[in-house]
Amino acid sequence: MLTILSQHTSDVNRDRAYADLRRRFATWDEVADAPAPAIASAVRRGGLGATKAQRIKAVLRELRRGGALGDSTLRGSSAEETWRRLRELPGVGPKTAACVLLFSLDEPYFPVDTHVHRVAKRLGLVPERATAAQAQEILQAVVPPEAVYELHMQLIRHGRAICRAPRPLCEECPLLDICPRIGLSRIAGRRDAGARLARLARRDPLRRTGPQASARRR
Repeated sequence: MLTILSQHTSDVNRDRAYADLRRRFATWDEVADAPAPAIASAVRRGGLGATKAQRIKAVLRELRRGGALGDSTLRGSSAEETWRRLRELPGVGPKTAACVLLFSLDEPYFPVDTHVHRVAKRLGLVPERATAAQAQEILQAVVPPEAVYELHMQLIRHGRAICRAPRPLCEECPLLDICPRIGLSRIAGRRDAGARLARLARRDPLRRTGPQASARRR
């Protein structure tokens, strides 16, 4: 549900919408049986309430066909079987399925959101023309399972703080010396690379992106 609520909104509003939904309905069965407008009202702070309400209701009803709804609904099967089941749910794409497996089930699946997609292409980790789904397949195949969570989170943080979409802060990037900057034009008037690297070496380049996450999920 958190993944559905996170679409086209901030983490803060996603969490508010989820908390509102859980306060409004005592169980997931109640959510599944509730009128869509009631669900939309409960999650309105996350934006796109009507759209998300329909998707939440459809997903819960489909999951309930396989048994009672609860914390163990998606547990007990292999990761591959859970992936297949998630992908069969209405409106669930590869990113959403991978998010559920990684953050809720602790399985090493690599979600590719807009930040991961952008940074991976600029770093040359995936082809420049690769779609998000193709990038996810590539990263899933090559990233060691034990590194999936940390790399995913670091790419998101880097994309938000440094490797931004319209105006990346290349001169402040800790990966400046190894980044091929694929898809980016050269910055006019930029300083000598050696001088930039010397300046970066005198400070902690990761300070802008904040401390490493200590909690993987709620």
